Amino acid sequence: MSEISYYSVEGLRNLKEELLQLEQVERPRVITEIADARDKGDLSENAEYHAAKEEQSHLEFKIAKLKNVISSARIIDESQLDASKILIHSIVKIKNVANGMEFSYTLVADSETDVKNGKLSVNSPIGKGLLGKKVGDVAEIKVPNGIMKFEIVQISR
Repeated sequence: MSEISYYSVEGLRNLKEELLQLEQVERPRVITEIADARDKGDLSENAEYHAAKEEQSHLEFKIAKLKNVISSARIIDESQLDASKILIHSIVKIKNVANGMEFSYTLVADSETDVKNGKLSVNSPIGKGLLGKKVGDVAEIKVPNGIMKFEIVQISR
């Protein structure tokens, strides 16, 4: 049984597009590579064949995993969420209490995580530590190098 994850309409659409790309473009390409390599003779010493078969294995695993994620995905109605506290899809501005640096993140599902673009997983240590907090709260979050304190500066959708 897979865990339910909540996505925006855009996030779920991106997952479905990735699955479509894997099934309709990548899978046929790998099958063609296997067939081409098979035509080159002795399979026991055919490195191209073994590489293509391994790529196929990784691709099929990725497709199965993505199908599982999509089957347990739910679209979240952001209009029904409490905007006064941090929840999934909240855009939060936080300030590191120790050095005063400010950061803005959008809390998203695991598969939408992209820290470089400000999308932080709700299941990450910082994401978990921020959930449920309100503006003015200080979140004490245990990270690998100790405990960090973040003041919640702003919450938006």
